Amino acid sequence: MKLKVKDLRAKNPVELQRELLDLLRARFGLRMQQATQQLSNTAQLRNTRRDIARAKTILGEKARQS
Repeated sequence: MKLKVKDLRAKNPVELQRELLDLLRARFGLRMQQATQQLSNTAQLRNTRRDIARAKTILGEKARQS
């Protein structure tokens, strides 16, 4: 599930925080699956990590604007 930057920019900071928390939980679950050899698509882990970075970047931009 690759997040679009346009969609993230449309959200307010509270929604972005919620999205970031969901992504962090998803990353944790993927890491646990990888550790137990249950993760078949390892690209999901990389994509989730990049989505987290996108959300953090936009959250920082919005914090600097206000």
